[in-house]
Amino acid sequence: MSKRTAPEVNAGSMADIAFLLLIFFLVTTTIDKDKGIARFLPIEKNPEPLPIKEKNILPIIINEQGAFFVKEKVTPIQEISAIALDFIDNGGATTSELYCSYCQGDRNPASSDHPEKAVIAIHAHRKSAYKNYVALQNELAKAYNTLRNRESQRLFGYSFTTINQEVQEGRYKGDVEKVKAQLKQIRELYPLLITDAETKNQKF
Repeated sequence: MSKRTAPEVNAGSMADIAFLLLIFFLVTTTIDKDKGIARFLPIEKNPEPLPIKEKNILPIIINEQGAFFVKEKVTPIQEISAIALDFIDNGGATTSELYCSYCQGDRNPASSDHPEKAVIAIHAHRKSAYKNYVALQNELAKAYNTLRNRESQRLFGYSFTTINQEVQEGRYKGDVEKVKAQLKQIRELYPLLITDAETKNQKF
């Protein structure tokens, strides 16, 4: 009696099928983007720290429990954006070389002289939650964007944040080089001056 042989499976096309599945998953899989704070570190031009007037520094502290202190006063996170805006836009200088003609602040001589001099110094306790630091950065970015949008509307008739995003995403339909120069001009009017360096009056 003859033995029955099991039919062989044709595996010749398995490699092709596996390759097609690999291509399918590569095309359809979404990869999460890195999350973090979009900041560019400045190029070190002078290793020696430059002297900064105390009135031109807005110290903000995040303690271990996640509480925010602005000038040693406990401050709700929702109020920090307005405080930062007033500080940056104060325009307290009276001398011609530092006078801010476009500032609309109180021009308090005890507060910042000029947006180019107004430094926000953050000191976060090493045990404070990272989400608190991010929330603070968001509030500060809101203050800068408000001021930049105001000047962009005044000078060019458009929103800084809207056009800046369109340029970054490649969706802007107009003269890209011209608008890039305008956006740069707005950034120079209100430069982002945020530091993590400690100041002498920062304490927990």
